[in-house]
Amino acid sequence: MVKIAVLAEQSGEDRVALSLDNIKKFKNLGCELQIQSGAGKGSFFSDKAYEEAGVKVCPSLKDTLDGADIVLAVNRPSEDIVATMKKGVILACVMEPFDNRPGLDKIAAAGITAFAMEFMPRISRAQSMDVLSSQSNLAGYKAVIDAAGQFKRAIPMMMTAAGTVPPAKAFIMGVGVAGLQAIATAKRLGAIVSATDVRPATKEQVESLGGSFVAVENEEFKQAETAGGYAKQMSEDYQKQQAGLVASHIAKQDIVITTALIPGRDAPILVSEEMVRAMPDGAIIVDLAAERGGNCALTEKDKIVEKHGVTIMGLTNLAGKLPVNASSLYSRNLYAFVETMIFAEENKLAIDWEDELISGTLLTHEGKVVHERLTGNGS
Repeated sequence: MVKIAVLAEQSGEDRVALSLDNIKKFKNLGCELQIQSGAGKGSFFSDKAYEEAGVKVCPSLKDTLDGADIVLAVNRPSEDIVATMKKGVILACVMEPFDNRPGLDKIAAAGITAFAMEFMPRISRAQSMDVLSSQSNLAGYKAVIDAAGQFKRAIPMMMTAAGTVPPAKAFIMGVGVAGLQAIATAKRLGAIVSATDVRPATKEQVESLGGSFVAVENEEFKQAETAGGYAKQMSEDYQKQQAGLVASHIAKQDIVITTALIPGRDAPILVSEEMVRAMPDGAIIVDLAAERGGNCALTEKDKIVEKHGVTIMGLTNLAGKLPVNASSLYSRNLYAFVETMIFAEENKLAIDWEDELISGTLLTHEGKVVHERLTGNGS
């Protein structure tokens, strides 16, 4: 029987890697589940609820890891926790390998087989395992809700006997998963929504959600996407034209949400200090790239600051601020991935090391860091 251990997260993280609604699925694979006491507290999953669902609740980290074949977590465990894990155990979580290479080397040296869930290939069969999408979707929603909470005006247009309240204007920069959800949420709240992205295909997506698309739509823009759906590098002339258009547009916006975030790299600056100065007093910027320096030049990580009359929100882990939903989605992502490793009929591990899901997420194995993006053999 495959034994799965679920860790409690460190302080400040309310999500958990096993939600109550996914326990039955793991059990149907023949897995034995054990979870560290208190792990689900932040997501309102009590120890009692886990026990009633057939999960063994363990009083200590040592007991939780005892005999485990697979360890599940939200974030990479601390080095102290790694030191208690047995050689050969499988660890699946969000690893953020570019941020702490020495720590990753220690995981490899400990003989742990570690998988980075955020490295999941963007292919159709992996959609149910895509943690970046599931968590970004919630972050996009929460960004708009947080902006509305800080905004000192109403968002929808209101017709009253005393006069009309005009609708707020919201501008979404970056039309990925988070951006699309932000557009949809802002539209539901009654804002006039616009969005920009360097990929031509996103124009139709924005307009399908009721937003207007902002871009210099010349011939270069129409050819700005590769066959694989990625953005091409734009010419200096195009970048200058686009920057001018965006700057004039931002000056009229009440709420701006930026979403340009690339794992392992500093976030690109999309909103300069000059752009902030030009915005209306009382405007809001929510920077979803704050963890990597921010898309706004004035963003401060994990802080809400006011600069030039504009409130700039640099809070991180917005998905984690919706822990019930975030944990449930993340747990489903983990289940879909773990399912590929288990031969249920014989209740044993059966990992296909050639599977692109495995090779695409495998960071450490047999004492070495093996992923091409970390060994210098990949991009």
